Amino acid sequence: MTNHVLVPVDESDRSSQALEFACTEYPDADVTAIHVLDPGDFYAATGIEGGAMANYDELRKHHETQAENILEQARREADEYGREIETEQAVGSVSQSIVDYAAEHDVDHIVIGSHGRTGASRILLGSVAETVARRSPVPVTIVR
Repeated sequence: MTNHVLVPVDESDRSSQALEFACTEYPDADVTAIHVLDPGDFYAATGIEGGAMANYDELRKHHETQAENILEQARREADEYGREIETEQAVGSVSQSIVDYAAEHDVDHIVIGSHGRTGASRILLGSVAETVARRSPVPVTIVR
């Protein structure tokens, strides 16, 4: 029996579809939406190696605000299915943060959206969903 489902969320349609799937397929389970902030995004945007620490802090705050907006949207979407969900924000490697959260918080199942990359882009960029599926301590459903 599934008691706790983790749904990684971002601004994609696939993420919304994964949340819908979790809310409708696991009506008796607790659902937690997680959004992971990748610190590499802050460094890349600031050129931090040049010493722009003030910009880094501002960008991090901007990303944290954006993450809270994404999580608020997830709460509204779940409400459309008559569900209240928990939300979490994490900072780190996206796939590793998802796997770690599942292991540390008694998650029984992960439902994650696939971004549908194919060919060279999939090989070069990798897939968060595939990495989570390979490393997860619990079953993973990938919503396409």
